[in-house]
Amino acid sequence: MDILLSIIGLLLLVPLFVIVAVLIKLDDPESPVFFKQMRVGKDGKMFNMYKFRSMVSNAEGLLEFLIDQNETSGALFKMKDDPRITKIGRFIRKTSIDELPQLWNVLKGEMSLVGPRPPLPREVESYTDYHKQRLSVVPGCTGLWQVSVRSSVGFEEMVELDLHYIQNRHFFYDIKLICKTIIIIFYPNNAY
Repeated sequence: MDILLSIIGLLLLVPLFVIVAVLIKLDDPESPVFFKQMRVGKDGKMFNMYKFRSMVSNAEGLLEFLIDQNETSGALFKMKDDPRITKIGRFIRKTSIDELPQLWNVLKGEMSLVGPRPPLPREVESYTDYHKQRLSVVPGCTGLWQVSVRSSVGFEEMVELDLHYIQNRHFFYDIKLICKTIIIIFYPNNAY
């Protein structure tokens, strides 16, 4: 299912990819369209995850100046009015369009369509053994956390939702979460 749907998705989304790429370049001509970031996958395996760039090109370097303004708990960093986000970035993040290049990660087998989000290495450094259960499955582009509460909960609640998914996952549950994800693109929830 992952391979078939990622191929179909990539082919169907080519026009949208072109439009988003042009908008990103118009917003910041000097920076790349795509952003790649090292993430931690199943069993701790590292891989480069791809996204449309939604932040200024030096966003990673600016994080240290914003870390004390973190609006969530635990290993995650979330900031509703993050000054690093570009104008087009706000829209593509809210609608999750910035995540669509991860279909390439799915095609490569590094990610699945549905599963826990792949964490950053710096986040995993602070994981307990309980949190590391998130790494027992292939990470996903979408999941229970993304389609239900998204940015409105802290790290511990996100882990609980991910573990609930892991314990209850099956083909029709994945289909349900994929359908909910498509709805969120058109009717965004509390993402930022």
